Amino acid sequence: MARGGLIRPHGATITLVQRLFDAGWIAAVHLIAYAVHPKADWQMDQTVATGAAVLAFYLTGEIAGLYQAWRGVPLAKQLVRVWAAWLPVVAVLLAAAFVFKTTEVFSRVASGGWLVAVPIVISAWRSIVTYVLRQMRSQGRNLRSVAICGVTDIGLELAARIHRRPHLGLRLVGFFDDRTPERLERVSLTHGGIVGTFDALVEGAKRGEVDLIYIALPLKAEPRVNDLLRKLADTTASVYIVPDFFVFDLLHGRWSQLGDLPVVSIFETPFYGIDGWVKRVEDLVLGTFFLVCAAPLMIFIAIAIKLTSKGPVFFKQRRYGLEGGVIEVLKFRTMTVAEDGDEVKQASKNDQRITKVGKILRRTSLDEIPQLIHVVGGSMSLVGPRPHAVAHNELYRTKISGYMLRHKVKPGLTGWAQVNGWRGETDELWKMERRIEHDLEYIRRWGLLFDLQIVFTTVFGVLFGGKVRANAY
Repeated sequence: MARGGLIRPHGATITLVQRLFDAGWIAAVHLIAYAVHPKADWQMDQTVATGAAVLAFYLTGEIAGLYQAWRGVPLAKQLVRVWAAWLPVVAVLLAAAFVFKTTEVFSRVASGGWLVAVPIVISAWRSIVTYVLRQMRSQGRNLRSVAICGVTDIGLELAARIHRRPHLGLRLVGFFDDRTPERLERVSLTHGGIVGTFDALVEGAKRGEVDLIYIALPLKAEPRVNDLLRKLADTTASVYIVPDFFVFDLLHGRWSQLGDLPVVSIFETPFYGIDGWVKRVEDLVLGTFFLVCAAPLMIFIAIAIKLTSKGPVFFKQRRYGLEGGVIEVLKFRTMTVAEDGDEVKQASKNDQRITKVGKILRRTSLDEIPQLIHVVGGSMSLVGPRPHAVAHNELYRTKISGYMLRHKVKPGLTGWAQVNGWRGETDELWKMERRIEHDLEYIRRWGLLFDLQIVFTTVFGVLFGGKVRANAY
């Protein structure tokens, strides 16, 4: 049913269409791969493989959250889900072909092309659909009307985000509040202004004039919220509560359940479920690639260290890892000492403890290369907050609020703080505070593309200079 430019949501129908198109693309790409290959013959085995791929993709897609409502969610996150859902399918198909000894009936070129092309095609298709929908919504089609209950900071922020993102297809009717005008904050007319009381909103919702209602009242207004919810229960509008969690410093807050009881996390890791698998695959693939590429250089560095200074090639230091557990981190030795006690003096400019080779290694961050072994092994990640010596952790956790939250994720070989120049000596507290701010921002913003951006910036900075090399001595 459409009215006034509004298309009513049909979640189940859209999900069904998404599944049908995904199945269609999986089958079509398989057929095309075999059709264009001159020596590949389509047999019953290929048909069975196609059906198995579709069923497996439905299962992994459901686990990855691929078939949910994507209005308002960044496209990149949807595309990551596509690849995360398809990679296990590839593993299952290859394992099945090996177990049932049917590999000889499949063309390696055609089947390989199919396995590689499917996520590319599905990603391209979903990108096109998303683009078309955003264009339609930006032009006033496929809209859903929105009302905000409560002229509060969180309500104003919600309205601002709606207006900044017309592609979401949300048309803001305005604010509704029962307070007297002198008690209300000023609301810009571009946000719809204050158009009525809560009772007026309820009546409008009963008439079908509002599709989405966001209740943006403070946590202390529980009686008002309960009364409003009781009245809105007599309407068909979709109602959402926007908790005023701005009073907390959230670290990847998310809704969850403890049995039947809903709970919300205040401090949590972003690497639960499929995101954790995506992060681990990223570390294994890129970590192995960089480790193989760096192996000849590591041999050369080891020889240089051994020939130019007394002592071991490598230096191990205890540092905090995931959840604050102590791990041993490997580095090329760059100093004449190997401090790892209750007090660890940071390297400073013109530090006499640094060797000649060590100056070059520290300046170019090549002393950190051995930590690729930890990345592949799983105790570290390619991207994350840099691990600090245990002595430094114990010092700064008492001076900087939220310092230990950086250990909700694995420590990284490189990180958001490092590519922004916040590395090296922290002779003043504010320098460490800026580093921790960037570490926590990374955890809040984490995404695969964000990780790749940091990796690219790190490699580029090491090779050509930039903030990555700032304060490196």
